[in-house]
Amino acid sequence: ICANGWLIRRAGRVGQSRTELLLIFVDLLIMTLGMIVPNPFSDDVRPLAMQYRFDNFQYFFVILAAGTLAYSWRTVVAIGSWTALSWTAGWIVAWWVATPIPGISQKVAAALQGYPDVAELLDPNSFDIPQRIQQVIVFVMVAVTLGVSMRRLNRLLMSNAGLERERANLSRYFSPNVVDELSQNDEPLKQVRKADIAVLFIDIVGFTKFAAGRDPYEVIEVLRGFHARMEAEVFRHHGTLDKYLGDGLMATFGTPVATPLDASNALGCARAMVGVIDDWNRERLRAGEHDIHVGIGVH
Repeated sequence: ICANGWLIRRAGRVGQSRTELLLIFVDLLIMTLGMIVPNPFSDDVRPLAMQYRFDNFQYFFVILAAGTLAYSWRTVVAIGSWTALSWTAGWIVAWWVATPIPGISQKVAAALQGYPDVAELLDPNSFDIPQRIQQVIVFVMVAVTLGVSMRRLNRLLMSNAGLERERANLSRYFSPNVVDELSQNDEPLKQVRKADIAVLFIDIVGFTKFAAGRDPYEVIEVLRGFHARMEAEVFRHHGTLDKYLGDGLMATFGTPVATPLDASNALGCARAMVGVIDDWNRERLRAGEHDIHVGIGVH
C-alpha cells in the first residue's frame, strides 16, 4: 500500500488522470484482499468467515475521505463504486469457496441453546450476509453524498476563482479602494451620468529622440519602470488608470465614483509623480544612464 501510494503521488495530475485512478483501484484491491484473505504468516486457524469479524471495512472510509482532497466528485464516486464492487465480489467469492470448520457451529448453538439469534450472530462460520450488504449500502450512500458535496464545492471554487480573476483585472486599472468598492457595488456602471472629475496626463518629454538609436530592450525597460512608478502614484492617490498612451498615461480621479477630494488627489498625485521622477533620475545618474524628463497636465 505504501509503494502504491508513492506511485499515486507521482502519477497525480491536475484534472483527470487515468493512471492515478487505476492506481487508486489497485489500492482498493490490495486492501480488499488484505482484509479477506487470511494471513499466510500466521499459524492461527480460523474459519474464513472470521475475517469479517474485525470491522476492517471502516478503513475504506479513510480512503474515501482522502479522495475528497482531489476536489473531484468523479474520484469520490469512483472510489465509492469500486469499493462496493470489490468488497461485494470479495465476500461472495469467500462465501462460495469457504470450507466451514465442522463442529464449531454446533458447539456455539449448544452453548447458546434457547438463543438462536445470538447463536447465529456468534457463529464463526457465518458470513452474516445481511451485515455485508448493509456495509456496502451505507458506504455507497456516504460516497454519493460526498460526491455531491465535492461537485458543489468545485463549482464554488471555480466561481470564487472567476471573481478573483475579475478583481485582478480591475486592479490593473483601479486603486485598491476603488476595486473594493466596485466588487461590492451591485449597481451597473454603464449608466450615462454627469460628474465633476479630475483628469491627469503625463508623458516623457522627447521620448522619440530618447528612443532613437537605443536598444529596444533598454527602451522597453525604461517604459516599464516609468509606467510602474506612475501607476503606483495614481493608485496611491485614489485615482483610476484610464489608459496607457505609449510613453505616457491618462488617469482620472472621481471615476467611477466622484468625491470632494478628487481635485486635490489629482494635484497631489502630480506633485508626487515629480518627486518620484527626481528620485528615479538620481538612481539612473548613479548607474550612468540618462535622466528622464516628463510633462504633466491636470484639469
